[in-house]
Amino acid sequence: MKRVIPWGMVWARVVLCPVIVMGAWRGWAGWWLAAIVIFALVDDIADGMLARRWDCDTASLRLADSCADTVFYLGVAAAVWLRVPHVLRANAWLLGALFALEGLRYAFDFWKFGKGASYHSYLAKAWGLVLAISIVSVLARGGPVGAITFAVVFGIVTNLEGLTMSLMLPRWQNDVKTLAAARRLRREMLARC
Repeated sequence: MKRVIPWGMVWARVVLCPVIVMGAWRGWAGWWLAAIVIFALVDDIADGMLARRWDCDTASLRLADSCADTVFYLGVAAAVWLRVPHVLRANAWLLGALFALEGLRYAFDFWKFGKGASYHSYLAKAWGLVLAISIVSVLARGGPVGAITFAVVFGIVTNLEGLTMSLMLPRWQNDVKTLAAARRLRREMLARC
């Protein structure tokens, strides 16, 4: 059962993607939509803690966790578009850059490693928190636009870190917390060859 719970928590975020989109489309109150984002954030934090505590934290679970986050936040972007499109319009070119960089990073990771990266860096964890807080603010109160701007710029920096790690590492590795850790891993991997 201990292995099933973290997987179920990961899948919960995937299921919440169409729920938040439907809620925004049907005109649910902003605090309901914000509550879904808060639930997903707590779920994301708790699944990793439980998996580590129960010693069932596998590379495939970490990769699924990263993919679930991407799917959920694409749904959140759609919900924000339906609810407060002016916030996304004001950040259109930054969002385009973020999505292009995210796509480039996934494509590069699949080309180089045969699967997506799952670094779970400290910067990525901080971005998840910043993103959730800014989205809760926008959904619950309709703004401010600057909160999303800050979160998107933070996301661009985070994706640049992930792309840099993928460029540095000769083989796929999950849970690389910093660029310094990636450099250290690179030296170790190359020394073993």
